[in-house]
Amino acid sequence: MKKRSAWIVLAFTVFCCVAMALVDGVIRPGYAAKSAVKSVLFMLVPLIASVMDKDLLYLSLFRPKKRGAVVSVLFGVGIYALILGGYFAVSGFFDFSQIAGALTENVGVTKDNFLFVSLYISFANSFLEEFFFRGFVFTNLSRSTGRVFAYIFSALSFSLYHTAMMIGWFSPVLFALVMVGLAAGGVFFNLLNEKTDTIYCSWLTHMFANFAINTIGFMLLK
Repeated sequence: MKKRSAWIVLAFTVFCCVAMALVDGVIRPGYAAKSAVKSVLFMLVPLIASVMDKDLLYLSLFRPKKRGAVVSVLFGVGIYALILGGYFAVSGFFDFSQIAGALTENVGVTKDNFLFVSLYISFANSFLEEFFFRGFVFTNLSRSTGRVFAYIFSALSFSLYHTAMMIGWFSPVLFALVMVGLAAGGVFFNLLNEKTDTIYCSWLTHMFANFAINTIGFMLLK
């Protein structure tokens, strides 16, 4: 049963990531439509998987716990400062001017909808990603394949899932650094999720990381 559970999680994860890559990189609908597709994929597909295999966790992943909330907020503040400080540190060496155009052309983010999009990204989108990559993928793989593979696969899939949406944002070198940073972030979120036994603590920390990214986006869009 553990082998079957693992294959279901792996197959459904690849399916969702490829589907989102097609939406982000090829179809490129408006941001509202893109968000609706992601919500269906990241919430409904794990539900279907849990119906197919009763050993897979789904509803229990939503259960909040009080453990680690304060520490998660402190981590979040630190990550906010780290991302923002990193941006200012490298802004003199890399050209970020193309990001504003890519946000509008590829993602559908403009000055008019930036506030709504930034709030959605910070609160709702971060929860979708934490539920899917840390809850459904990491937690279920930890139970069926072991911790090491679960850490590696969930972190790499989390990083690669962002590839299509970031096409044209950065130079090749900076793009590679961003991918490595996302994978490292995935490992950290997995660790936090594992230590607190809930996705809500990693969600809190992820939220602050998105606050920092939105702050940078605000500056770039002026």
